[in-house]
This record gives sequence, C-alpha cells and structure tokens, in this order.
Amino acid sequence: MTQIGFIRHGITDWNIEMKAQGHTDIPLNETGRRQAYALAERLKEEDWDLIYSSDLSRAKETADIVSQALGLSVKTDKRLREMNCGEIEGTTLEERITRWGNNWRTLSLGIESEESIVNRGLSFVTYIHEKYNNKRVLVVSHGGLVGTTLKHLIPHVDTKEHLFNTSITKLIHLNGKWDCELFNCAKHIHDR
Repeated sequence: MTQIGFIRHGITDWNIEMKAQGHTDIPLNETGRRQAYALAERLKEEDWDLIYSSDLSRAKETADIVSQALGLSVKTDKRLREMNCGEIEGTTLEERITRWGNNWRTLSLGIESEESIVNRGLSFVTYIHEKYNNKRVLVVSHGGLVGTTLKHLIPHVDTKEHLFNTSITKLIHLNGKWDCELFNCAKHIHDR
C-alpha cells in the first residue's frame, strides 16, 4: 500500500501579488517560511519514509524545512515543477488582459498544455508507486501541477477547491486505484 502526501509549497510574494509564477524561481517569503515550519511541526506526529520536491526554490525550501523536522533528506525531480506559464509568467490577470486582451487564454503564449502537466504528474506518481511500493512519500510541489494531477488520479473526488499554501492531500493506493484520505488540509496554519 503506497501513500503519497501532496504538499503545495509555502506562500511567496508573487502568490500575494496574484502573479503567474510558473518556472520562474520565486523564493518563499517570511510568511511562507512560517507556514512551512507549522507544517513541519504537524508532520512530526506522522511517519513518512521519503520526501520528494520540485527543484524550484519555493518548493525545495518548503521541503527542506519539513525534512529537517522529520530527519529525512530531500530528493528533487523536475517533473514536479509548476506548469510552464510561458509569456504570462510574472504578470497579473489585469496585466494579461491589458497586454493581450480578454481572450488571452486562446492565444499561443508558450503556456504548457494540460496534457503535458498531467503526463509529468502521472509519470512521477507511477514512478513512486513502482519504486517505493508500501512506502509513505511526501511530495512538495505547486498548485497547478498538484491540482491537475489530482483531478486525474482521483476523478471521483471534488478537487475544485483552490489548494492552500502548505496544504496536504493524502492519497492511498489500494486495490489497483488511488483514493483520497485527506484533501487540501491546512489546519496547521488555519487553526493558529
């Protein structure tokens, strides 16, 4: 029985400013670091075997903070990067509308396709399940990649809710399929 705990990284200044981050390597801000420490404190009460992270610093720093609390090392995998937002990286919705118009989503702006994001996410999950069967693996990534991947892994679960920064979603693999034990839980920051 494989278990995966998907975690969205801590908050960044660009999250607050509502800018598309994509592959741009934006670091955590101080609030994001506090969120990661709160998550680490929560996860100390649980048993996890491994931690994987996106190689982008906002996810990697979140994973490093958690790993120190759990006594585990962090492995990185580029498949866990956020979706590539192409030309819209660093822009707000208002800036996109000003620059490209209300129909900017229909333009070819170098934005990674949903199919590509899903393929990366599912490829990584398959790798984890095959290599670490019967292990508990934390995966620190990004809202776009995690949300899109979850939609395909657990289509029977309503995953429309925006993922909170440092939220954890726990999946378990039983009888040949994935099921969700916990979705988008950020009680470690919301209960404070």
